[in-house]
Amino acid sequence: MGHKIAIIGSGFSSLAAASYLSQAGHQVSVFEKNPTVGGRARRLEKDGFTFDIGPSWYWMPDIFERFFADFGKKPSDYYQLDKLDPAYSVYFEKDRIKIGADLESIKETFEQYEKGSSKHLQEFIDEASENYDIAIKNLVYRPGESPLELVTKQTVTKLGAFVSNVSRDVRKKFKDPRLISILEFPVLFLGATPSNTPSFYNFMNYADFGLGTWHPKGGMYEVILAMKKLAMEQGATIRTDAAVTKILVDKKGTANGIMIDDEKHLFDIVLSGADYHHSETLLEEKHRQYSEKYWDKKTFAPSSLIFYVGFDKKLKNVDHHNLFFDTDFTKHANEIYEDPKWPEDPLFYANFTSITDPQTAPDGCENGFFLIPLAPDLEDTPELREEYFQKIITRFEDLTGQKVKDNILFKESFCVNDFKEAYNSYKGNAYGMANTLLQTAFLRPNLRSRKVKNLYFTGQLTVPGPGVPPSLISGKLAAQLINKHSSQ
Repeated sequence: MGHKIAIIGSGFSSLAAASYLSQAGHQVSVFEKNPTVGGRARRLEKDGFTFDIGPSWYWMPDIFERFFADFGKKPSDYYQLDKLDPAYSVYFEKDRIKIGADLESIKETFEQYEKGSSKHLQEFIDEASENYDIAIKNLVYRPGESPLELVTKQTVTKLGAFVSNVSRDVRKKFKDPRLISILEFPVLFLGATPSNTPSFYNFMNYADFGLGTWHPKGGMYEVILAMKKLAMEQGATIRTDAAVTKILVDKKGTANGIMIDDEKHLFDIVLSGADYHHSETLLEEKHRQYSEKYWDKKTFAPSSLIFYVGFDKKLKNVDHHNLFFDTDFTKHANEIYEDPKWPEDPLFYANFTSITDPQTAPDGCENGFFLIPLAPDLEDTPELREEYFQKIITRFEDLTGQKVKDNILFKESFCVNDFKEAYNSYKGNAYGMANTLLQTAFLRPNLRSRKVKNLYFTGQLTVPGPGVPPSLISGKLAAQLINKHSSQ
C-alpha cells in the first residue's frame, strides 16, 4: 500500500525522486514556489532568445541514460542530444586552446604545448576512468548513512586518492600552466579549489575528456521538461506557485504534512528538495538537526553573477562553451574561498548555445550567457553588477578580437540576492555544498532526518553532492530510503 508523499521543490533531485516514488506506488505531490518547475534549472525567454537560467553543461550522459532506463525509457524518447566538437575553448592571455570531442585529439593538443604530455595525459585519464567506475557504478549510489559504505575492495586500494589532492597530482605530471588550468577546471563543478579536492575526484577529468560535452537541443531546460513529463507519466502531480511555509510535525515527532499560505495539507511522508538549510527553517527549532553555527562553518560552493545577453549579430572566435582564464586562477580562487570579496580580475565563463542550436536565438543573432564565480553572501547591488559586466565584456572584446558592446539588444542579470530570493539558497550559493574531504559521503547532511520521523531531504547539499548528475542520483537515493523505511 503506497503512502501520500509531499515533495518540496521541483529541481532535478525532486523530479527524480517524484518519478521513483510514484513508480513504487506512492501518491506523490510536488510543490514548487516558482511559476515554473526546474528549481535552479529554469528558462528565460525574451524577444525570441532562449537562455538556460542555471546549469548549462551536460556531462556524464551515462547517468541520464541510467535514470531514464529505470523507467524503461531513453533520453532520446524526450530530447535530442548533440556531442559538441570542440567541447569548449579556453582563452589565456595569448592563446585560445580548443578541447576536442575525443581523447586522441586532446592528446595532440596537449603535445603541442608540452612535449611528452600526451603520455602523461593518457595515464592520468586511465586513473580518472578507474575512479569514475568506482564512483559512478558504486559509491555515489550509496545513501551516506555510514562510513562503512566507503569501504569496498576497490576503495581500499584507493586510500591515497583521498589523502592527496587534484592540484598536487596534476602538477606532478604537467608543467605548462595552461594545461594545468585545463586539468584543474573540471573539479570546480564540485564547488571547491583543486587543492582542497581529494585526488579521487579526478574522475571529473574522465567525465570531461573521456565522455565528452553534450548539448540537449533547445537547452538544459529540455531535460527538466522531460523529467516533469516522466514524473507525471508515473502518476505524480505537480503544483507551481505553491511556496511551502512550514513542515508539520505531530506530537510523536513525525512529519505529517505541510503548510502552503495558511492551508494545512496532510501527508504521511515529507521529502524536501529545497535548499537544505531553508528546509530546516520550516521546522520548529527543536526539530532541526543542524544549527546555524553548523551551516556557517561549512564550505559552500560559489555563488555566481550571471548575465543573459541578446546580441544583434553573429559573434566570431567563440565556441558553444568558452572559459576565460586570462587572469590569475589562484588569486580568484582565494577571493572566493579564503578571503571572500568581489574579485579584482575574475575568471569567467561564457556560452552561446545559438552557435550549435540556432533555435535559441533569432536569425543573425547570438544569445550570450556570461558567468563569474563569486564567494557566497557578498554585497550585491546593481552598480556592482554593471561594473563587473563592463570588466568582462571589455576583456571579451579584446580576447576575441571583435566589438560587441554596441550590438547588445538587452541584458538581464542574476546574482547573490536572486539566488536567495528565487531558491531560498543559503548565502546565495549557486551549487550547494562543496565536495571537500570532510564534506564527502556520510559527512554531508543526511538524506533522512535524525530528529523527525518520515522527513527526508534530497539535492545538492546532501549526498552525493553538487551538479546535475549527482542531483539525479540524490533523488534516487532519497526515494530508496523512503521505500526501505516506509515498508518496515
